[in-house]
Amino acid sequence: MTNRRSFLQKIGLVTAATYLSPSLLSSALASPEKNSKIGIQLFTLREQLTANLEETIIKVAKIGYNQVETYYGYPGKYEVKGFWGLEAKYFSNLLKANKLTSPSGHYNTTEFLATGKDTLLKTYIETAATVGQKYFVIPALPTDIRTAGSLDDYKKMAARFNEVAELCSKSNIKLAYHNHNFEFKDQGNGVTGYDILLKETDPKLVSFELDLFWAINAGLNPLEMFKKNPGRFTMFHVKDMDKQDKSVFAEVGSGRIDFKSIFAESKLAGLAYIFTEQDVIKKDVYQSITESYNYIKKNLVV
Repeated sequence: MTNRRSFLQKIGLVTAATYLSPSLLSSALASPEKNSKIGIQLFTLREQLTANLEETIIKVAKIGYNQVETYYGYPGKYEVKGFWGLEAKYFSNLLKANKLTSPSGHYNTTEFLATGKDTLLKTYIETAATVGQKYFVIPALPTDIRTAGSLDDYKKMAARFNEVAELCSKSNIKLAYHNHNFEFKDQGNGVTGYDILLKETDPKLVSFELDLFWAINAGLNPLEMFKKNPGRFTMFHVKDMDKQDKSVFAEVGSGRIDFKSIFAESKLAGLAYIFTEQDVIKKDVYQSITESYNYIKKNLVV
């Protein structure tokens, strides 16, 4: 296992090589050419990243992924200090050394959404800017709203989203919201919390990262969503659903979701980035993410 000092030294050397010798950098990395932009949400690899950050990132790149979506500041056992112990600039260098970029990141915004206190939020936006991310993603709503949120609660969240988006825009970053399935609960007269978030957020500043699994799990048709709100869904979370049990995650292409039809309308959606993700994996993790990558590359990405 690489120790922290030698790891940081290698990252520093690779960064210097970027400026001194492109040929030296290419030789040192020896990573495969990327033919398409396919990303992975690193929460999929949370255990592996904690055990060995450098090794995990190298394996992701070797599979063929060329983009990653980070998570930062999650509560509980997945809380991370920096990016698995690395400051943002060093983590960014690690990605560059493996020809990876990170156009998007999930950040824990619970404090701001619940109280309006923005001190921690501002540090997270600064982190996203350091990594060069274009999208700052709110991964979920506070627990009380997840379990019993009213339409008024969602209107309050939409207003807070707009505030976060204004702060992000100062760093040339756009805000996005990642859904689960609770947002699609009918709150009366056919109106859902997700409807409110779409309607009452500024489309110029706020996008949506559509988690296809959770939307379909809740009974939504992504194609109808694109027609009603064209251009709002700039990112997808791509994970499949078991053919027998809709609550079980599966490798992309092995389950019941018709991704080909969904991706055929990606222009209408406004799609810019895709990230495969699998919350629970029941086989070798790297075999799983390789299977998902291969299906996406062969069938969904031109």
